[in-house]
Amino acid sequence: MKLYEKVTREIYRSPKGAKTVAFFDLDGTLISGFSITSLFRERLTSYHLNIFDAAEQLFDLANHAVSGSNFPMLLDHAASTLKGIAENDFIELGNAVFEKHTAADIYPESRALVRAHLDMGHTVVVLTSATIYQALPIAKELGIDNVLCNKLAVEAGVFTGDAVKPLCFAKGKLSEALKFVEARDTSLEECFFYSDGFEDLPLMEEIGYPRPLNPDYRLSQAARERGWPIREFVSRGLPGFKEVVRTGLAYGAFMSAAVSIVPTWLLNRSRRDAVNLAVTTWGEFGSALAGIKIRVKGEENLWARRPAIFLFNHQSAADVLIMSNLLRRDFTAIAKKEIAGNPLVGPVFRVADAVFVDRGNHEKALEAVKPVVESLREGLSLAIAPEGTRSAGNRLGKFKKGPFHIAMQAGVPIVPIVIHNATDVLPKGAFFLRPAEVYVDVLKPISTAKWSAATIDQHVDEVRQLFLHTLGQESTESKRLRSVK
Repeated sequence: MKLYEKVTREIYRSPKGAKTVAFFDLDGTLISGFSITSLFRERLTSYHLNIFDAAEQLFDLANHAVSGSNFPMLLDHAASTLKGIAENDFIELGNAVFEKHTAADIYPESRALVRAHLDMGHTVVVLTSATIYQALPIAKELGIDNVLCNKLAVEAGVFTGDAVKPLCFAKGKLSEALKFVEARDTSLEECFFYSDGFEDLPLMEEIGYPRPLNPDYRLSQAARERGWPIREFVSRGLPGFKEVVRTGLAYGAFMSAAVSIVPTWLLNRSRRDAVNLAVTTWGEFGSALAGIKIRVKGEENLWARRPAIFLFNHQSAADVLIMSNLLRRDFTAIAKKEIAGNPLVGPVFRVADAVFVDRGNHEKALEAVKPVVESLREGLSLAIAPEGTRSAGNRLGKFKKGPFHIAMQAGVPIVPIVIHNATDVLPKGAFFLRPAEVYVDVLKPISTAKWSAATIDQHVDEVRQLFLHTLGQESTESKRLRSVK
């Protein structure tokens, strides 16, 4: 399974091995927009910038967005506002900005390009004029180990207010790339460079495979003159008219399906039949309206053993729609208690026998899920995300033990449902749905008959490793151990 095959075809046909280096610019290339804008906004709203520094930075940002030529001044001004601040505080801020903003700005197509290069064993590098505090969280999310970027001077763990020279900008990027490839006994002729900015032309002209992505006007002109292939991604940034309409229709389909429960229930005198019809209708109709095409591998495993606990990795709010499309009937879910208070969604979830838990109160949560065990024994399956909450991106989070204990107590199997790219439809923090092909692997049912409380940690780890392996997120050590087995 290769996501965005048209975009990645060239990479999968290229030579394998670490001597091929793929350099990726950050802003406008890996993500939509400027990461410094999100960082500025977070500093401003958390009162970490005084009004004079804020006004100066805002002017610099506007000027840079128009001309792109005053970046050195912009970085110097930004560095000066950090004088006396502990670096660790800024690292935390960078992680917070990623969680709230930039994780949702990653282009799905760029994510696929990175994945393709990694699949081919290429060395992947983020080469950016941004700082490590902006770039590193994104690099970690994408599985990129190498980051070349601008640095801010630090003494005794505190910013001095200066940017380290020379800067990683324009010709400075060419210098950084040359040093990187020479240290690895390769050459730029064997490398790729993805960028959107004309300031990166010096490296573009020296690299073997220049690949302009979402290029600005001047880079677009230069690319056409030189015959470089140009790609434009519109999957992030401001939604278009179609995305707005699709979103409204998909949410409307949910309400229509929910309203249909009442007459169906009254006519057939079966609440469960009414819920099943509503879930199936919304799953299919809502997905079609939103432009979501679900490509399932192992679909037979959805029906091989029921009742069961269907574990899915939670990437997006669209997972609810995806799971409805997959499971269709005779299942319920565990949801956070805040949903119960939603005047539109809460009543529907209640009718569907959903269990609401207070994630902040362990004892109450345990008490609330007791009826779930009985429901499983009576034939109703359960859909639950073992991570407990949505991830900021596509990386798999830690698993909680609760679903595994429930499966063991009810004596039902676990069926892993591995969702690869639900964030393409609706990343965390976004509202508008985007059309996309979503790939899903449904793994074989896992029996819990021989499980015990003493071995539960082992089972949690084994199932999580299955998810990691299927997602291609295994660590090098895990891959080595798997190959030995």
